[in-house]
Amino acid sequence: MPRVPRSRRAEANVRLQDIPVDGHKRVLLAAPRGYCAGVDRAVVAVEKALERFGAPVYVRKQIVHNIHVVTELEAKGAIFVDEVDEVPAGAHVVFSAHGVSPAVVDAASDRGLNAIDATCPLVTKVHREAVRFARDDYEILLIGHEGHEEVEGTAGEAPEHVTIVNSPAEADTVEVRDPSKVVWLSQTTLSVDETMQTVERLRARFPELHDPPSDDICYATQNRQVAIKKVAKDADLVIVVGSANSSNSVRLVEVALEYGAAAAYRVDYADEIRQEWLDGVETVGVTSGASVPEVLVHEVLAALADAGYGDVDEVRTAEEDLMFSLPKELRQDASGQRDARGLGGRSR
Repeated sequence: MPRVPRSRRAEANVRLQDIPVDGHKRVLLAAPRGYCAGVDRAVVAVEKALERFGAPVYVRKQIVHNIHVVTELEAKGAIFVDEVDEVPAGAHVVFSAHGVSPAVVDAASDRGLNAIDATCPLVTKVHREAVRFARDDYEILLIGHEGHEEVEGTAGEAPEHVTIVNSPAEADTVEVRDPSKVVWLSQTTLSVDETMQTVERLRARFPELHDPPSDDICYATQNRQVAIKKVAKDADLVIVVGSANSSNSVRLVEVALEYGAAAAYRVDYADEIRQEWLDGVETVGVTSGASVPEVLVHEVLAALADAGYGDVDEVRTAEEDLMFSLPKELRQDASGQRDARGLGGRSR
């Protein structure tokens, strides 16, 4: 393991206590965890836009759902807004990794904004599926959480054809015009298990239900769920690092509980870990959502080390090496030369 920096709790001189338990204290650290390729690309896109065009650069919604990332980018000069009508005419605006509807693109164009689209390519794939099926006059059952930016963006591609299905229970009540021309698509950050439960219930009602051409739930979401399933069965406690509005982070807590963890909690920062969570705990599982920088995981490990959980074993279930090209506006530097960070990756 890399050297673990001092935690925020340690800096505040408030440390978890090392209280003895029966057995050996240890941490099972899930891998893969943390940043996925789409998040990495989006964050680098904002950083490079600031370098290339100078502050301020505006970002519609949170670039990714992580409070630490947003705070860090604000300190560098990014300004986050809810809608493009808050952006001064002619300014640069970045669309978040969750994607936007055509109506937002049009609104940005009408204001003369210089738009940079940092939508995750895997979300863009779902958008294209929605356009294609709507063109063929299919009714689209979009499995996802109503109000989530990604769902709003996908539904906005074909609003007259899309019905949102929030849960397996809603699959039992949704109505369609023509059961022979219906297809399901999904938000990319859902629980794989719950999504397939919803699909099974939809198919029981609509036997001719069509599947998307390929998985809509992204590889990173699936990989992180597989890893925490393996960790959870041996963990007395699971700690998921991630923000409350991060769908995939919240799902990791649910998956951990479903697959055997006695308790599971989500935290943004290490100083949110409560001493009572560790009562009688021998094994702590740790993971992080796909929009979480690794430094926050290191801080959690440092806090747990204060409490005697210094033995860390990584449980790896997959390797990830996918990288996405940056938006075209950012692939060259100010002099017109190809930028060395034309791919949205960084050393980890």
